[in-house]
Amino acid sequence: MGFMFFVFVYGVKMDPTLLKKSGKLHLSTSLIGIIIPITIVVAVALSMKKITDKQEAMIPSLGAIAGYLGVTSFPVLYIILKEFNLLNSDMGRFALYTALIGDTLAFLAFIVRPIMTWINNNTPQGHPVQQSFVVAILLGVFVMGFVTDMFGIAICNGPLFLGLVIPDGPGVGATLVKKAETIMSDLLLPFSFIMVGSYTDFYAMSASGWSSLSPLFVMVVTGYIIKFISIWIVLYFWRMPLRNGLAVSLIMSLRGHVELILFVAWMEKKILKVPAFTLLIIMTVAVTATCSPLINILYDPTKPYMVSQRRNIQHNPPDQELRIVLCILDTEAINGLIRLLDISNPTSSSPFSISVVRLTELVGRSSPLFIDHEKQQVPPIYQWTNTINVLEHHQELKGMSMQLHFFTSVAPKQSMFRDICELALEQEASLIILPFDSADVHDHAARAVNSQVLNNAPCSVAIFVDKGLLEINKIGSSIRRTPYRFAVLFLGGGDAREALVYADRMVANQDVFLEVVRFLPENFLRYNDIERKLDDGIVTWFCVKNEMTQRVVYREVLVRNGEETIERIQDMNDGAFDLFIVGRKHGINPILLTGLSEWSESEDLGLIGDYISSADFFGSASVLVVQQQILRG
Repeated sequence: MGFMFFVFVYGVKMDPTLLKKSGKLHLSTSLIGIIIPITIVVAVALSMKKITDKQEAMIPSLGAIAGYLGVTSFPVLYIILKEFNLLNSDMGRFALYTALIGDTLAFLAFIVRPIMTWINNNTPQGHPVQQSFVVAILLGVFVMGFVTDMFGIAICNGPLFLGLVIPDGPGVGATLVKKAETIMSDLLLPFSFIMVGSYTDFYAMSASGWSSLSPLFVMVVTGYIIKFISIWIVLYFWRMPLRNGLAVSLIMSLRGHVELILFVAWMEKKILKVPAFTLLIIMTVAVTATCSPLINILYDPTKPYMVSQRRNIQHNPPDQELRIVLCILDTEAINGLIRLLDISNPTSSSPFSISVVRLTELVGRSSPLFIDHEKQQVPPIYQWTNTINVLEHHQELKGMSMQLHFFTSVAPKQSMFRDICELALEQEASLIILPFDSADVHDHAARAVNSQVLNNAPCSVAIFVDKGLLEINKIGSSIRRTPYRFAVLFLGGGDAREALVYADRMVANQDVFLEVVRFLPENFLRYNDIERKLDDGIVTWFCVKNEMTQRVVYREVLVRNGEETIERIQDMNDGAFDLFIVGRKHGINPILLTGLSEWSESEDLGLIGDYISSADFFGSASVLVVQQQILRG
């Protein structure tokens, strides 16, 4: 039952429409990776037929073993790629598409999909699927297993067929996955593994002797080697980089739950005896245990984001387009993000090109999606039309100073950062803007989005903590023009310099009043000389540029430790400021932060950013935390 529900759940998560997106590379890799290993394994088996066990030498047995070695299972790949956090990496997507083609060639049936679609369409958005439908479908798992077993087909094929015809994603798919996955993983699968363990007998394998098992061993080793080599040759022919090709070939050699199901079924059908079953279990575990660390060594999914060119605000020419990636996790936060863009002062001479990406958690499906709205149709369940309409209306108001492009990312929260970083890389963005929700401080999956972007971004990153103080009627209003009051807390380092340059863009807006407070240590002994010179240079540039601007105030304060730094910042918390702008952490003089490390709840905001965003600060001003691009490579 555990294995039946396992293949059913992953059948639900599978998206057969991915076949339409698969190119010649995926198709050729899948076909060659199946046909060549099966052909060679059968040839090897036939040549050793005289010394092979009678049951294993039968044509159905040889065909079954060769098929297991040739076909890579989609559910197995999904689990392993999710474990490696590679689902929406280029290599992960490639492996999933290739495996899905192989599975579809092996299991091709669409029977009750119209019924499931009808259930989906008749369930109001945001409402759960009726319990009667859920119970009926889950009972259908047992029925399909019984029917396929009765006709001599593997018992798990029926549940897989049923899972395939259920629409993936939110709705029926998400409800079924939620209902069945916990029972499957916590209750039924452990008992299934116990059954596998009960069949495994090392003493029987030892008693059987090497001579009876050697033909099967040679078949399996040949199958793995030929599959690995054939896939790698195809990828080499298509000019995939060597390390990536080797990693994909290893991934396609992995085995897991589905193979265990096959072995148990073969035992029940007398295709295998206990010694052969035990040997297959050992080799499956050994291959997976060997391939997994090698994949980690060969493939670094963050390497493409390591750029040596400067992509930040400080080095973006003031008379050129500023490219931004704007991330939206919650559409309710869109007003605050629009206000932030407006106060960043896009103009016709220095316009903004903004790639707006809606981040949606992967639910009820196994394959991540990345949708370019200008090139692809968005599935109804992932549409965010109202938010797009608001943004497009705002774009019309801004004219030539702002251009918007829309994208949707559907991925696990732990790997959303890859879509964000890849988009920033493709668009040659200078800045990624991320919203911050204080309610997610203890949600490790939600925090992973920001922290992973900060660690891997190919450009600068700004995290916006919106407390709602920037009233929307202040922006672009001809009736009321209330000035903004912003403060830059300049503690030194690359992040602080980037924050100051960003604030300088804002000052060009006539409604913005800016106060820059530079914190300096009384003792300069621990102040890095290079960082100090760079800080002095950017501050001098800023002061000279704005010396005639009455809306800009610059002052310096001397402190001896972190406690005094916090006291001086607290003195500014008089309700006069609408926004605090601060560098995250890189290059800050350690004297300014002495004794503050234990105060931080969110490392993503840095020590100072976290403090002025927290309830301890008792402030109502919004906060913008800036991290300058980290050059890599």
